[in-house]
Formats: sequence, C-alpha cells, structure tokens
Amino acid sequence: MHPNPLYRTDDRGLMESLVEEIGFGMVFAATPDGPRVAHTPLISTGDGAVQFHLARGNGLARHLDGASALIVVNGPDAYVSPRWYANRDTVPTWDYIALELEGRVRRMADEGLEDFLHAAIHMHEGRLGGEPWRAEESSEKVWSGLFRGIVGFEMEVLAWRPTMKLSQNKSADERAAIAEGLEAAGHAALAHLVRNITP
Repeated sequence: MHPNPLYRTDDRGLMESLVEEIGFGMVFAATPDGPRVAHTPLISTGDGAVQFHLARGNGLARHLDGASALIVVNGPDAYVSPRWYANRDTVPTWDYIALELEGRVRRMADEGLEDFLHAAIHMHEGRLGGEPWRAEESSEKVWSGLFRGIVGFEMEVLAWRPTMKLSQNKSADERAAIAEGLEAAGHAALAHLVRNITP
C-alpha cells in the first residue's frame, strides 16, 4: 500500500467492486519451501471473504488451509510523463490501482468449489455478450476431471489495503492533461479513473 494517505480509500463497496470487476489476482503465502505466489480467478462473496481455486499440484495448494495469506488485485496502471505537466521541471511517476487483502484461508468443500465455479462461469460468460457457454455443456468425464485437478479456497479478509494513485496530488488542470496523455497512450481505463476519482 502506498504510504501517502491521499491515495487510500475506506470505501468498502469500491474495494469489493474492484475484486469483482477485475476478477483475477495473486495469492502469496510462506511455505516450508520459501515464499510462493499463485495467479488465480477471484470472486468476492460480498460478506468479507474472497474465493479462489488453485491447481492441486500448485506449490501453495497443500500449505494454504489454515494459513495466513495475502491476495493482490491489480487494476489499470501506466507511466505518467512529465511532458503532460505545465511545469516540466519534475520527474516521471506511475499511476495505478492495487488492492491488498490479508487474511486466513480455509479449504472449501467440493460443494463450495462447485458453487464458486458456476458463479465464476456465470459472471464472466455474462460479460461476453451473446449466447453464454454453460457448465452443463461439459461431459461428466471432463467436469469430474476438473475437480480432480483443482482445490477451492476461501479467504476471510481481515485487512483491506487499497492504493488508488491517480494523480490526486495534482491540480484539476494537470489531472485533465494527464488523463488526456494517458488516453492518447492507449490507457483509456486509467484515464477515465484519473478524470472521475476526485481527491
């Protein structure tokens, strides 16, 4: 988390929506073999927990049940050039959205994993438009093979640590110029946030 409080928020709804909108993150934990990280789809339960799954053979899978872990969700990010400021006598920086979630992890029962998979499929297929793919289109052999290969987990989030570094330390005119520069550089999502998240 960035040390400047200007880049933080206490808006729990916004943090939950980041998990939901991005839907993917990294899980970090200590293991007897050293620190490990896994990349995984995420779903917020809406009541202070985040669910995910890992391949059964993943180096973290056998160590997570009952462990403390850290999940990181990264939003849009981009380089911010001094050329976009009225006064170019400054240095470059980076604007970004990131959310750290710390908590205790428990392994989910098969029923919980099944519910997680259906919820994830429903959510992501719905975002694509058109006729959605349904889990029922998988044969029993394929679906049961999936279950043999993955493990479901749920983290009870005890600490939410967001960073929303969106040039809030700049004037309104400078922020408008930064947003324009970001958009021209192909970072429309970040430009939108710089314009709309007010200091």
